Amino acid sequence: MTDGEKEPALGSAPTEAGSGRRDKRRLEAFSDGVFAIAVTLLVLNLQVPHNMREDRELLKALLNQWPSYLAYVTSFAQITIMWINHHRLFTVIRRTDNLLMLFNGLLLLGVTFVPFPTAVLAEYLPRAGAHIAAAAYSGTYAVIAVLFNLLWRYSAHNNRLLDHEANAHVVNAITRAYSFGPPLYVLLFLLAFVNVGACVAMNLAFAIFWALPSQNPFVRRTSG
Repeated sequence: MTDGEKEPALGSAPTEAGSGRRDKRRLEAFSDGVFAIAVTLLVLNLQVPHNMREDRELLKALLNQWPSYLAYVTSFAQITIMWINHHRLFTVIRRTDNLLMLFNGLLLLGVTFVPFPTAVLAEYLPRAGAHIAAAAYSGTYAVIAVLFNLLWRYSAHNNRLLDHEANAHVVNAITRAYSFGPPLYVLLFLLAFVNVGACVAMNLAFAIFWALPSQNPFVRRTSG
């Protein structure tokens, strides 16, 4: 209960605004849990070498898992940035409805799928099949980028579910920033068939890029 919010009288019916705030908090809490589970599942791709008889043998086995380490770091960064962006969106989105919850569920469906293409990429990165594995990996993020746009554009259309005092410049900046996601990941999907290493590296680079404060419209709204 935040300052300025009144506790409803015992036995009284909840107001529409109060119900909306509770629904929003529940949606955010559920989403946070799903993001946490998805990012935790990534570590299952890292396998402990068994029956190693010498230090050198164990070291070699650990180093040979470099594709798994690379895929783990890249996906961890991607999911972390997605969680941050989801959190930031809901500082502007103040109300929920059934369609928003459905679109949010579709987004979480994409997020929970990430460990699978990550495992495929780790398995096939150093050998035949790497192009398809990298394409599936980038294609997953392309779909997630579309789902992020669906969630945001539905909420922002005519300020349907946004804070009544949401800054129009910020709303437009978020829309423009999100519009770059799908085409960029489609390009990475196509790049996977040309150069797998560049595709994986660019996936990681984009995750870092979107995390930069200079690329964050939520930060820019407080400047000037």
